[in-house]
Amino acid sequence: MRRKASLILLALAVFCAALSPLLRWYVFPRVAKIPANQYQDMVLEAKDATLLDYATMKAKKVPEVTVVQTLRGNVEASDRIERTAGRDVVVWDSLSYVQGPDGKMVSKLPERYIFDAHTQEPVHATGESVDGDPVRRDGIEFKWPFRTEKRDYEYFDAQTRTSAPIHYEGTRTFRGVAVYYFEQTIPWTKVAFPKVMPVQGITARSVAKTGTTRWYTTVRRFWVEPVTGAPVYGEEIHKEELRGGTLLGGRAKVTAFSGHVKMREDYIEHTVALVKSNRTLVLVMTSYLPWGLLLLGAALLSLSLYLEARGRRPDDPTPTRAARPEPVSA
Repeated sequence: MRRKASLILLALAVFCAALSPLLRWYVFPRVAKIPANQYQDMVLEAKDATLLDYATMKAKKVPEVTVVQTLRGNVEASDRIERTAGRDVVVWDSLSYVQGPDGKMVSKLPERYIFDAHTQEPVHATGESVDGDPVRRDGIEFKWPFRTEKRDYEYFDAQTRTSAPIHYEGTRTFRGVAVYYFEQTIPWTKVAFPKVMPVQGITARSVAKTGTTRWYTTVRRFWVEPVTGAPVYGEEIHKEELRGGTLLGGRAKVTAFSGHVKMREDYIEHTVALVKSNRTLVLVMTSYLPWGLLLLGAALLSLSLYLEARGRRPDDPTPTRAARPEPVSA
């Protein structure tokens, strides 16, 4: 009976030992993915910013500029692309909407971002765009891969429509969460005017006819939770200028926008709580279950060997040696 139980425990130990790496290296990469129907929004603020007054074409200080960013998963588009791509695809329709202190629109920038649901690598398909213009992304945007590494990544910049390295600058702690800090600097670059301008009757084409050009630079910073690859916080030191042309009345340049854009406090708290929850789910698949199965397999193996050793012992005690008979005298 003990020998039979020992064999069963040995089989369970082998099963647990085999399941551990299988769960980590085979199941997790196929199960962990971004849902196609994900929706999220975020509000960022730039206090004491500089903003262009289009009525006077002069820059002025304003108490606050608000940036509302939304990401909406397009399930219908992702299903259509998956049929030809042969892999799980996520399509995000995003919008960055900037408004001044009076609530009026300053600018808006729509995007369609198409990427692999598991690796976050871009998937090039019809519809990939920024402000209605077709683009071909290289590198990530919005989110880092699961199990983010301590290295530089290519990060897509929507204003310039190009990708540039975003550098890993070390490990930090943000609101009790261990994060990787990344930073990217985009130098002054000539960029296109938005398709929708803040002044009615003025279009990007009419501004371009004046010879005035739009220039942009930013320092982009992200604090990324490495297990999930999700940023828990982000900010930008963002600057825009209009240069040259008759629109500026002979001036060489004028500031269109300048401000330190940061996440609003309530959205920081919500994002940190969400990332902590998702981090636990990922760790269950990548650490807790694999290591737990290995320890369980080792315990079962030890118990199996113990029962096998006991099964080899004789059940009956060793008989005692018979007493030597005393000599009998004649």
